Amino acid sequence: MITPRERVLTALRHEQPDRCPVDLLATPEVWHNMVNNLELDVESVGHSDYFDPTWEAVMRKLEIDMRVLSYDQFCDPPDSIMRPGGVVTQFDEVLGRSSPSRMWRQKLPDGTFTSIWGHHSQIVEHATGAYAEFASYPMQNAQSLDEIKNYEWPEPDWWDFSPLPEVIAHLDSFQPLHIRFRIGSIFEIGWQLRGMREFLEDLALQPEIPMYIMERLTDIYCENTKRVLDLVGDRLDMMFMYDDVAIQNSLMISKRMWRKMVKPLHARIFEIAKSRGISIMYHCDGAIYPLVEELIEIGVDLLNPIQTDAKGMDPQRLKDEFGDRLSFHGGIDIMKTLPRGTVEDVKNEVTERIRTLGKQGGYIMSSSHHIQPDTPTENALAMYDVSLR
Repeated sequence: MITPRERVLTALRHEQPDRCPVDLLATPEVWHNMVNNLELDVESVGHSDYFDPTWEAVMRKLEIDMRVLSYDQFCDPPDSIMRPGGVVTQFDEVLGRSSPSRMWRQKLPDGTFTSIWGHHSQIVEHATGAYAEFASYPMQNAQSLDEIKNYEWPEPDWWDFSPLPEVIAHLDSFQPLHIRFRIGSIFEIGWQLRGMREFLEDLALQPEIPMYIMERLTDIYCENTKRVLDLVGDRLDMMFMYDDVAIQNSLMISKRMWRKMVKPLHARIFEIAKSRGISIMYHCDGAIYPLVEELIEIGVDLLNPIQTDAKGMDPQRLKDEFGDRLSFHGGIDIMKTLPRGTVEDVKNEVTERIRTLGKQGGYIMSSSHHIQPDTPTENALAMYDVSLR
């Protein structure tokens, strides 16, 4: 019988697998709802300090082919970054999680959180759950490049990747899965440190500041990528980078600015993985169509999340223009179909995406971002009806 790993690799070679591979990314509320609606064998998963065994049991129950491990599972920073009264969070306190993998956060006495980069976030309740939103930006008030340079930047030694082989072996003990490693982002983490308005203004008026931030991040990612590949490069299937540079109807910055300031940094990171024979997955929300050709040029193999209602992101167009050189991940609408459609609507959309994007392989069926808390559980589960694949 074909393994999940073989199924994904077959699709990524643009060959037709036995059935369409699938992935699952969702907000914690959705995970909890699925846990409550499925009969799970958690005991067989076993304990792990690096992923949630209950959520992993959901993945196994729904026959999900892919797993993602992330840099922020393996944070081991110095005590100097711990704030007075700060404690490292538990699994269930990190609302940014979309998969079983844990995420390192420091919880402060006032209930807010900081990441290893120094991002400052808070939990904000809404009608169907809660989100982590930014509470402040640590570089927002910096007036000079020297102040940015003097920030307490993480170093590669703030991560301990040595548990990676054991974590992968634990996952593989179920059956060989397609495993990717999440590197991080440069544009996103850059503005999240500086503040979006300040960062975008700086790109135009004093680019030395955002360029220093992004280059410093790139240096860290390059070294971390090398260390990860030295440990598990013979078993890792893919490196995964996320960096939103688009919104619903356009890019966030000009294509010219992206090409000059962002693209070369992505290329540096991708080249390290490519030189080791590791493929690249890239995440960008929204209307990313104008950059797709150049993303392929710098090594992107799998594009996520394919928000089909964004400008230029028609599935048939993407498949026709790029389908022989690029694979696609996502495509099931989280804004209308999943939260507001019927079970039949969800199944019809899954069938259509597999027919279009999955023709002759090249498609991983998943949602067009994290499945959101307002999604009925029956709709979320309908996506993963094995008979549709």
